[in-house]
Amino acid sequence: MLCFMPGAAFIPALLVCWSSAAFIISYVIAVLGGHVEPLVPYISDTGTKPPESGIFGFMINISAFLGAATMYIRYLIIEKQNESSDFMNPSCNLITLCIGLLGCIGMGIVANFQELSVPSVHDGGALVAFGSGVVYITLQSVISFKSCPQWNSHCTCYIRMVISIVSCIAVIPMIACASLISITKIDWIPGEKGVTLKISTEMHEDF
Repeated sequence: MLCFMPGAAFIPALLVCWSSAAFIISYVIAVLGGHVEPLVPYISDTGTKPPESGIFGFMINISAFLGAATMYIRYLIIEKQNESSDFMNPSCNLITLCIGLLGCIGMGIVANFQELSVPSVHDGGALVAFGSGVVYITLQSVISFKSCPQWNSHCTCYIRMVISIVSCIAVIPMIACASLISITKIDWIPGEKGVTLKISTEMHEDF
């Protein structure tokens, strides 16, 4: 199967490198252009104004595609493993894939609808992306434990579990703080109402 071919291993690595480059490049351009403050801005803030908005949208769209490809490869691997070991219900694997793909769609929405242009659509996409991502990571952690020790080491399972817990801890206050901010903008004045919630949300999102 394609998922067991050595050449497929570059896709997850490319996803990490490309996504990191997308955030770093748009951040650097936004900071140098004076569009955002250097200290922990919203990821979306660094892709709101041109020229960084075009770069951000282009690169995040590719990241969403690479993410979907990575999740599908993971789905095929688990499917093949489950055929020989029968450690889980195949529908659980399919449901996990669908949730992951939903998160990729959310990423696409974030990339194509800028924060200040269509804030409700952008925020909805971000909610779908982050929420689905956390659920996907958690389900993958559960699958890892179910397939242990034949297909995963205990160390791998615990690492994935820790990542899941950290993701849940980060996303809940991020959503809570973001929902309390009534104004969508990127230029905040120190001491302004809502600026504390804004900073708190940025820190959890970046984390």
